[in-house]
Amino acid sequence: MNKTWQIHGALALVGLIYGANYVIAKGVMPNYMSPNAFILLRATVATILFWIYHALTSSEKVIRKKDYWLFAKCAVFGVMGNQLIFFNGLSLTSPVNASIIMTANPIIVLVISFWLLNEKITWRKIIGILIGAVGVILLVLNKEVSIDNDAFLGDIFIFLNATFYAIYLVMVKPLMQRYEPITVVKWVFLFGTLMIVPFGIVPIFDVEFQAFPSGIWWSIVYVIIGTTFLAYLLNAMALKHVNSTIVGYYIYLQPVFATLITIILGQEVFRWEKTVFALMIFFGVYLVSQQKKTKNEEATN
Repeated sequence: MNKTWQIHGALALVGLIYGANYVIAKGVMPNYMSPNAFILLRATVATILFWIYHALTSSEKVIRKKDYWLFAKCAVFGVMGNQLIFFNGLSLTSPVNASIIMTANPIIVLVISFWLLNEKITWRKIIGILIGAVGVILLVLNKEVSIDNDAFLGDIFIFLNATFYAIYLVMVKPLMQRYEPITVVKWVFLFGTLMIVPFGIVPIFDVEFQAFPSGIWWSIVYVIIGTTFLAYLLNAMALKHVNSTIVGYYIYLQPVFATLITIILGQEVFRWEKTVFALMIFFGVYLVSQQKKTKNEEATN
């Protein structure tokens, strides 16, 4: 298969994983676990999985001591800050609000990439991102949007999360050029998990794991294996070949897949306009990804 199609297929799979997460993981927080306890659990188990996977597939070692500092900085934005802010924000606001606010992520990635990596801002990228953002907003606006004090605070957290994740996508790109994706992710998650411990160590001892029904356990397994281990690893692999803007843009597919899954499960009613909004998002993907290749942003065929 063409390498470019493999990369975009991996990013689309990440969108599907995150989109399904809204349905599958619903109910874990705050009914059974607090956000900080859940974050510590998923980060700890995912870190163990990353290190096992690295031991089985790679012998690569860190070649520059100063790269450990870069791993730690990426952990602040991509694991510790990203996870803590997002899940605490989501516990206060609604998934609909979060979906709308997260449309800012690709725009922030575009600006930060220009600022830190000197990536070109083209009209094709701008138009593609704007079309996708409009498609996402129209797709979720027919659902109930929460407007109250808690939701407003949660919305601020979600926007901060979008900013943190955008910084991570840009900051981790040079490391992806230097190391294998699994090497980068295992170190970023190790540092990130250590940073999360002070926030989650007390809440996790309050969790009554023995009271969990099987459905909640399966939801937790999905969050750890799917939205943490696989999603971060696939994103890392994609970042090795394409620029941060393209990876960031695929966040627009999450509400598309979430809507499709809820329609299949009978939780939403199918409407033709939803298809139009989804096509707008896919057209945006095409515009953003079909850019002129440069030495710094070339996908290998």
